[in-house]
Amino acid sequence: MMELCELSWPAVQGIDRNTPVVFPIAAVEQHGHHMPVLTDTLLLTEVLRRVKLQPVAQHALFAPVLWLGNSDHHLEMPGTLSASPRVYLDLLHDLAENFLRKDFRRLVFVNGHGGNTVPSQQAVFELRQNHRQRTDLLLAAITYWDSCDPHPQVPGLHQPAMGHACEWETSMMLALRPELVAPNYRGVREVPTGTGGSPGYRGWTTPDRSAPGHIGHPAVATREKGEALFNAFAGGVAQYLQRVVAWTGDRWNL
Repeated sequence: MMELCELSWPAVQGIDRNTPVVFPIAAVEQHGHHMPVLTDTLLLTEVLRRVKLQPVAQHALFAPVLWLGNSDHHLEMPGTLSASPRVYLDLLHDLAENFLRKDFRRLVFVNGHGGNTVPSQQAVFELRQNHRQRTDLLLAAITYWDSCDPHPQVPGLHQPAMGHACEWETSMMLALRPELVAPNYRGVREVPTGTGGSPGYRGWTTPDRSAPGHIGHPAVATREKGEALFNAFAGGVAQYLQRVVAWTGDRWNL
């Protein structure tokens, strides 16, 4: 396993250019009344820590976690730090270009914040168009909770999907840093995900959906669920990275 920040530039220069470069991207933003603003960064860091314990990590280069995300929809709540969508898109683009200029061929954004999902996907789409003459590139983005369906591995989950400062995130924080979860979290009422503009997409800000800032059912969170969620998501991300490592360059599917 290679940590970018621990290497000299000649050491980086010597890395095989087929080595996947992993860019973890997260956020600092409001997480309701019961969770810290660093939640997304803390949770993604722990998912990656567990990924790095798995064999595939020996074949990847890990950049440091980027704590600044696209969190404009949370700006009504103090403590949120955000790069506006187009600024954030340019930031991701430039991070990747730093390695593309040095002929690295496999770049993966591993995301831990919902607001980063579209920008990270758009960044890899635009980068591929900008380098369309190259046939050796694998540019990808994955959000850790999309890496697997955790329900078979986590008994008793109430929510069908990730929310915000919800059952899933609160459970994970209880497993990781329980002292940062407000003791009264079991009294926090559920804010349903709702259907919004489904089956289409409706633009939104957090106050449109939730006055307290959370979305989901944090009251049913447990440390045990959190531990199981971490293991499930670390396994899912590791499996995805293994597909990136194994890609032969001659097919569309990983």
